[in-house]
Amino acid sequence: MITYLDRARPYTLGLFRIVIGSLFTCHGVASLFGVLGRDTLRAGTWPGWYAAVIQLAAGLLVTLGLGTRTAAFLGSGSMAFAYFDVHQRVGLLPMENGGEPAALFCWTLLLLTFTGPGAFAVTHTRQPVPQQEPHLGVPV
Repeated sequence: MITYLDRARPYTLGLFRIVIGSLFTCHGVASLFGVLGRDTLRAGTWPGWYAAVIQLAAGLLVTLGLGTRTAAFLGSGSMAFAYFDVHQRVGLLPMENGGEPAALFCWTLLLLTFTGPGAFAVTHTRQPVPQQEPHLGVPV
């Protein structure tokens, strides 16, 4: 049973990354373009508009599995900032201050920072350039 679960780990992680990245992207799209039940943020308003740009860009990169660790780290940091700067002013706990999405995105994206993209990532489709051994003048 454990070996079966171990073999499924990269695929489960890849699906997890795609879902989290897609949801993060949706938050950015909703705030920037006024869709999905949200009002459009005015360009340049601090911190909401900048957070939405990070959500859109980092969410797309995480979904695709392109620069996943860096994009997830940036997204995680922006959600930590959102929680402590915006939501904590309203109340201490996420249930009081409406910060559950920020807290969940912060921790799930931080997890992806450490685990990497898993399966189905764009970075896995690129063929690595074969490394040649340096020639030291000694026949091989």
